[in-house]
Amino acid sequence: MAAFDTEPLDEQRRYGAIVTGLSPGSIDDPQVRKALLTLWMEKGLVVFRDIAGGIDTQVRLSEIFGEPEVHPMMEGTDIKTEHRALAPIEFDPEKDGNIYEIGGKVLGGYLPWHFDGAYVERINHGGILRPDILPGRGGETGFLDQIAAWDLLPEQLRERIDGLSVVYSYQPDFTRAKFGSQPDRLVKMSELFRTGSAHPSVQVRAIHPAVYEQPGTGRKVLHVSPWFADGIEGMENEAGDALLGEIIEHVLKPELMYFHQWQAGDMVLWDNWRMLHCACGVPPEETRIMRRTTIVGDYGLGRREVIAAA
Repeated sequence: MAAFDTEPLDEQRRYGAIVTGLSPGSIDDPQVRKALLTLWMEKGLVVFRDIAGGIDTQVRLSEIFGEPEVHPMMEGTDIKTEHRALAPIEFDPEKDGNIYEIGGKVLGGYLPWHFDGAYVERINHGGILRPDILPGRGGETGFLDQIAAWDLLPEQLRERIDGLSVVYSYQPDFTRAKFGSQPDRLVKMSELFRTGSAHPSVQVRAIHPAVYEQPGTGRKVLHVSPWFADGIEGMENEAGDALLGEIIEHVLKPELMYFHQWQAGDMVLWDNWRMLHCACGVPPEETRIMRRTTIVGDYGLGRREVIAAA
């Protein structure tokens, strides 16, 4: 008897899978672990539905795909969670949190499209997100596969971008992002984001290839994060910005997106080496509390910018 069942994502057939019927007791079975790892590498995004066990299951699941690690922006802070490998993703109107106005709506906890760690040289391999307190409305998480994005990219753009690299820096104010869609205005910036600019890990810009091959499969990944992008290495000028803007416009196509409607008992695993994600935000009176594990890893292609001496 199969340890779990799989089906395609709702309204998205290019990538991803939904896993049902997985019990916490089967997680340690070597065959189950091998099957889940293969599924993750093939699909990029796995939704575990109605899985019991809370924090313990989340951490044990994460260990299938790599060692859970402390999120780099939590290093050296006094943030406390129920487990060292858990990071809080929270918006609570009674506490500190980001608030932006977007398309005439005021939203808390919004995050633009990005992959984690673009602003440092070592990109974690992924994460698992689990809801603790869900809002009454809003709070969806968006995902977008950049293997699928490469497959849909016009040939002339493939030829222009392949072999180039993108320069990234930490930008806590989304209205000042150079690429992708920007909010109308910043209403309130959280203390965590405001102090993040002083974190030692973000003082030197990072550089990552715009395209690379997925290890083990050779599939091309269009590796571009709209949030944090400063420009193309060696082309931080009008022409380079126009090229990167055109690429990002092709990446952020609605037909490539999947927006997860959270339910109690969900856990969502994504491959950060190939997926973009975003947080759609909640009305400012709502509360959304999530717990996320970060899976250690380094695809080995990132580096720090070297500043020539004057």
